[in-house]
Amino acid sequence: MTNPLLAEWDTPFGLPPFDRISDDDFGSAFETARIEHLAEVAAIAENPEPATFENTIVALEGAGRALDRVLTVFFSLAGADSNPARQALQRDFAPKLAAHGAAITGNRDLFERIEALWQDRGALDLAAEEARLLELTHRSFVRAGAALTGAQADRMTEIKSRLSVLGTQFTQNLLADESGWQMELSEGDLEGLPETVRASARAAGAERGADGPVITLSRSLIVPFLQFSTRRDLRETAWRAWTSRGAMGGETDNRAIAAEVLKLREERAKLLGYDTFAAYKLEPEMAKSPEAVRELLTSVWQPARARALEDQEKLQALMADDGVNGTLAPWDWRHYAERRRRAEFDIDDTALKPYLQLERMIEAAMDCANRLFGLEFREVDVPLYHADVRAWEVTRDGAHVAVFVGDYFARASKRSGAWCSALRSQSKRPEARTAVPVNVCNFAKPAAGEPALLSYDDARTLFHEFGHALHHMLSDVEFGSISGTSVARDFVELPSQLFEHWLDEPEVLRRFATHVETGEPMPQDMLDRMKGAALANQGFETVEYLASALVDLEFHAGPAPADPMDRQAEVLEELGMPEAIVMRHATPHFAHVFAGDGYSSGYYSYMWSEVMDADAFAAFEEKGDAFDGDTARALEERILSRGGSAEPDTLYVDFRGRMPGVEALLRGRGLAA
Repeated sequence: MTNPLLAEWDTPFGLPPFDRISDDDFGSAFETARIEHLAEVAAIAENPEPATFENTIVALEGAGRALDRVLTVFFSLAGADSNPARQALQRDFAPKLAAHGAAITGNRDLFERIEALWQDRGALDLAAEEARLLELTHRSFVRAGAALTGAQADRMTEIKSRLSVLGTQFTQNLLADESGWQMELSEGDLEGLPETVRASARAAGAERGADGPVITLSRSLIVPFLQFSTRRDLRETAWRAWTSRGAMGGETDNRAIAAEVLKLREERAKLLGYDTFAAYKLEPEMAKSPEAVRELLTSVWQPARARALEDQEKLQALMADDGVNGTLAPWDWRHYAERRRRAEFDIDDTALKPYLQLERMIEAAMDCANRLFGLEFREVDVPLYHADVRAWEVTRDGAHVAVFVGDYFARASKRSGAWCSALRSQSKRPEARTAVPVNVCNFAKPAAGEPALLSYDDARTLFHEFGHALHHMLSDVEFGSISGTSVARDFVELPSQLFEHWLDEPEVLRRFATHVETGEPMPQDMLDRMKGAALANQGFETVEYLASALVDLEFHAGPAPADPMDRQAEVLEELGMPEAIVMRHATPHFAHVFAGDGYSSGYYSYMWSEVMDADAFAAFEEKGDAFDGDTARALEERILSRGGSAEPDTLYVDFRGRMPGVEALLRGRGLAA
């Protein structure tokens, strides 16, 4: 029988045949596709004809299609619907993939062809996108160590293999801690919780086979528990478990892994001639240097910390009014911040959530995409990897554009957080393909037959990830390597964070924030109070984010610390971290940084992009219309459709005419003086 991962996919829209794929198919498909890819690369490297852009760079772009399909399906499942078999495969694949990549970048004949083209680039008469692909290909090979020889090349291969193993272990340890912990509650322990949170706890208990409601380490459940529970003892228990992920001791403890990762990254950077890993990692980004990142983060830190300390005094007073002795603790902050928010803005999530139905928020995001870019969405019935997952065909003027996949609910088999990936990226050469972006979230799943209701933060997350999906859908470039979100790390969050602004538009909320029972739109005064309340805790939210970003930077901007936990404590002390606030992502569960290289030295990029998104949305505000057609066309043509076909600052200046300053960010967060 033909392995379905390797056969032609005669499926609707060429989607993976999830209904025919079993875990047993991945191992053999991986080996077959890996060998095929190496043979394709060898044929390119050993081509007796002189190197040309077509027979080397375009040929490389087309090589490995089978392997790409196998791995895309596998890693989509490994992140969103893991099981022991997939975890074992992931551990097996990690070193093999590292060795596979090293075999390609270490192919001297291949690199010599790429180097020859690079040295002769001025005479090649390449189109702009072709020149960009040549530049990025050459750069990626050099940064991967292709110019190294002998013992240095061998050591680089060893380092990359070990890092891939460690990243997989970090991820699986974190998933084990998150899925393995739960706090079982009696009905009496639900004191203070809104009915929506109680229902989510009961649904989580039912999913896990418990006799009653449970609190899990899913953010969509534990955060509202910390906000609303009047049981300080239970809040402390839940908070300690949540912040101890990856540091609970035993086989799933990530602290030693983090230390080894940092040491290996430093060695990798030095092999390539850089003083620090941060210098190596940031060179191709917009920021370019650790100094530029530090300047941005510290310019926001002081006003954010000052605001947080002001808020801390007010929350401490509220706690004293409750007759609670002692100082405000981290497990108290969200509870009293919510009480203060309700008192000052007369806003209550119990009253707010019925207006933020998941279905209506999905409709809202798609309607905004229609009004801005002319996209239309039609839900389709196709085989997918879990019963909760849904798909929509995306068209424009009747023509197929993409397929969008949405996976919204939390489950024990899904890693925490929210992300956007792609089952297929857009390209025109050497094969014409449309995009298949996937949004994965962890919203609390309601009981059977009940509607899913979101918090305001959940709704923002939905819009954020949909912004990433739009970057894929609207991509219109020649080559898959530079399509969609294949951009600098500190530019990739611009489209996602920019799209969040449309959730706040009054006309969007009036139309789609409708009551689950009455269908009535959210009252204007509630809408105004909700938007005001969104800024009420910005000191806390900015401080917890910045602390994580600065620790990440300092981990990589100097010698690798022998004990990352000690270095983390030193950085926080130097910053004057408020005692009642902790890092959003402490080192043992900082998956952005340690589950792979993606955001290492790069967690700052959310704020870097926020500087741009505040300024980019101002382009619409200056026209007096959040849906101004000319501005939307410019956004698509100059940023969203261009992928990584040019340097990000070039794309942004082409759209806005200049680079922005930090002032719009401070105003947007309510931190401006």
